[in-house]
Amino acid sequence: MSDKWRVGVLGLGHAGLPTAVGLAELGWPVIGTDCDVAKVEAINQGRSPFFEPELSELLRKHTATRRFQATAEVREAVRHSDILFICVGTPHKANGSADMSQVEGAAREIARNLNGYKLIVEKSTSPVPTARWIDRAIRRSNGSHDFEVACNPEFLREGTAVHDFLHPDRVVIGAESERARGQLKELYRNLDCPILITDLNTAEMIKHSANAFLAMKISFTNMVADLCEATGADIRDVAAGIGLDPRISPDFLQAGVGYGGFCLPKDVRAFIRVAEQYGVNFSLLKEVERINECRIDRFIQKVQQALWVLRDKPIAVWGLAFKPHTDDIRLAPSLKIVQRLLQEGSDLRLYDPRAMDTFRREFPDGNGHLHFCASAEEAARGAHAILVLTDWPEFREVDWNRLRETMDVPVVIDGRNCLEPASLNGAGFEYYGMGRLLRPQKG
Repeated sequence: MSDKWRVGVLGLGHAGLPTAVGLAELGWPVIGTDCDVAKVEAINQGRSPFFEPELSELLRKHTATRRFQATAEVREAVRHSDILFICVGTPHKANGSADMSQVEGAAREIARNLNGYKLIVEKSTSPVPTARWIDRAIRRSNGSHDFEVACNPEFLREGTAVHDFLHPDRVVIGAESERARGQLKELYRNLDCPILITDLNTAEMIKHSANAFLAMKISFTNMVADLCEATGADIRDVAAGIGLDPRISPDFLQAGVGYGGFCLPKDVRAFIRVAEQYGVNFSLLKEVERINECRIDRFIQKVQQALWVLRDKPIAVWGLAFKPHTDDIRLAPSLKIVQRLLQEGSDLRLYDPRAMDTFRREFPDGNGHLHFCASAEEAARGAHAILVLTDWPEFREVDWNRLRETMDVPVVIDGRNCLEPASLNGAGFEYYGMGRLLRPQKG
């Protein structure tokens, strides 16, 4: 493949690093930059700073071939690149709007180091009209070199980010010149997917709209789950039934403790804020957000109904990451649930296949009521209940008959509906799900 264009990636986090190694896998020479020196050193040694399936393998491959290199010097990355992807964070502020300080900082660094024509690509999830602000910020700081700004939103899901980059459903390109459109189309020419060409504002709107719609599907399903409990229906079958409709699809119809992670919560809030700024009443999304926040209360109520008194009771918590196949706990439901149970005085025994270290940093001192365990079985030993907060595949493979013998009280409260109630009831467990029909056995 031609290497006439060198690619720079500013920001090597959960979106930036998979993007960088993905572009290297497509055959382009890539230089990535991040202000975290320790992260850069680890990356250049072929070690990913976070867990993401397939990422470490590709990282080792392309640091070895030198097709991908990382540097802590932004100047180096800017001056040695023809196309620059901005992949820095856009966290939410207290009022819900996106904090664009890192994006502006990246734009100013680019402006200070321009040494010729660059195509600057907004990859970070950003509200309308961020691309135009990037353009303005650069022109204010440096008017001596030509450049263009484009928007190419990422649709990478944590846990499948590498696969999503290399096998996308679509590529969205927002650009205003044939030159910019042509460069980005060439960059992705080996991907087998539709490419949608739009203007800058539309490309930004597509990303926020997609995440908001997915959040809406989750909150809708959770409300239906509550109605299923009240009426004696089963949300798993309801979701399967409506998911067979091709207009709906089965994705994001899983009832549970609600959505978490860095993207959906912040993007919903930011989208609401953008609508308010433009005088649009986005009450629908406000209700989506309210429903999601109430899922924690709903789950804690289930725990209290199952166990009665929570003080001093040993409880196993299975799953801390906001979803399986990642170690990311940002805005994970587990954070609030663990905090609430600690306030109740419960004795918590925690286990997650990947997120133990990151969670321990959030709760360095549990006042003697937090215990980090080496396995799901160890966490359940002597417990009065197991709370399932992440649907890791290994939780479905547990020997429930053997586990029953190690617990003081055989109760499972499944916050992800990932277990089979009949199997657990058959092993002597009381099972509580979210909107499930099968009730726990008595006696």
